[in-house]
Amino acid sequence: MSSSSDQSATALASPASVGDEAAAQPLKLDIAIDKLSACERRVRVSIPREDIDRYRDDALGEMMPAAMLPGFRPGRAPRRLVSSRFKSELSDQIRSKLLADAMTQVSEQQKLSPISEPELDVNAVLVPADGPMTFEFKIEVRPEFDLPDWKGLSIRRPSRTISDADVDEALTNLLRERARFVPHDGAAKPGDLIVANLRCLDGDTVLSEAAELELIVRPKLSFADAELADFDTLVAKARAGTPVTATVKVSDEAAVESLRGKDVTLELTVVDVKHLELPDLSPELLDELGSFESPDDLRAAVLKQLENQLEWHRRRQVRQQVSSALTASAGWDLPPDLLRRQSLRELERAILELRRSGFDDDSIRRHVNELRQSVMGSTAAALKEHFILERIAEDQSIADAAADYDEEIRAIAAQSGESPRRVRANLEKRGLMDVLRNQIIERKTIDLITSHAKFTDTPFEFQKRDAEAVDHAVCGSVVGEEEIPTATQPEPGSPRRA
Repeated sequence: MSSSSDQSATALASPASVGDEAAAQPLKLDIAIDKLSACERRVRVSIPREDIDRYRDDALGEMMPAAMLPGFRPGRAPRRLVSSRFKSELSDQIRSKLLADAMTQVSEQQKLSPISEPELDVNAVLVPADGPMTFEFKIEVRPEFDLPDWKGLSIRRPSRTISDADVDEALTNLLRERARFVPHDGAAKPGDLIVANLRCLDGDTVLSEAAELELIVRPKLSFADAELADFDTLVAKARAGTPVTATVKVSDEAAVESLRGKDVTLELTVVDVKHLELPDLSPELLDELGSFESPDDLRAAVLKQLENQLEWHRRRQVRQQVSSALTASAGWDLPPDLLRRQSLRELERAILELRRSGFDDDSIRRHVNELRQSVMGSTAAALKEHFILERIAEDQSIADAAADYDEEIRAIAAQSGESPRRVRANLEKRGLMDVLRNQIIERKTIDLITSHAKFTDTPFEFQKRDAEAVDHAVCGSVVGEEEIPTATQPEPGSPRRA
């Protein structure tokens, strides 16, 4: 899309600030709109000659007082000569004002609700010497649909009393971050750490490589665009310096289209094997983990993180059921370009939610790898849900407030160990405040929907750490190259991970 479309997008979204007599009188537009899909419109606009001449007279009148021509004092040159001498400048000014006012008027008259910039090359639009000025553009708009019945939904709600065993397991995972790596001569076992070189091949063609990756041996190895099952079994057969191979299937939504759904070869060479020895909870370690005065204080903090994570799982499963119910009748298709653009936003929103709920970087990476492998489908579902929730929010006058942003940012900061000011600055720098806004509105709307729902509690089990996630794509390219949050030193009183 050309840079000129930015101007037209602004014109379509808000009234032009022209402030002259020509702009005060509505244009006599001839508008034709073709519905290309549920979210796409082609708009053709014709501006009659009388409006063009009116805008020309107004622009010329503005130019006359400052116009300087040889042989004439400023402002004294004849209109005909000024019009001829500054023909190009007048044409550009008239075109700009006509487009701005026409786009605004089209939006207001046709009640368009744009969700992206209009696809319009301003430089290709000409102001003719005779006859009307015509132009056309494509625009993505919010789809039109009948609002589903959202009251009285039947929802299964995950329920669990967090046990001492849950805390023990989470504490063990936390201590693994401070574990000692002890050299080991034999084969790697589940829970061991290996240093390995990877090569991914399509026949004899090397697709990607990674050297000296540190991997925890688990049943699965998760890539950005594939998943290797029986990773622990494969590693058990490996000997230092001798490669072992396995077949992995590339995701149907991998970045390289020619490899989607294809079986490729993963070659793994173990360089080193180490056992992990968990550290004792010494006063020094307790202080390093978060200035805890005793193991009981640490366990209490780990319990709080598990409660936050359980709440995230509860919200997620409830939301999935709400979304499924709301979008059941949403049979409209979404433009592929829109899905591609929004796929990264969906990943970024998922990361914000996970960070807010206290998940560690490894868990975030595993979840994001899962999303990447089905990002188009999940984005389509999320967008349909978003449009429906926005409609419900508008109908119920649900809005965001400054305090909502403060609360969200404080929650993210508390889990990441960063200051709220730094979190806000990072979100603003990355252009993610609109993602946060959507998150706030949608959460409030979901809360309203669930306040009218009927719940049935169901048992919940925390997900076992059966997958090791690596930030690497088998194909060599990743869909959505966003930055996965790195581990940061937490605030005192909060364990670094659980």
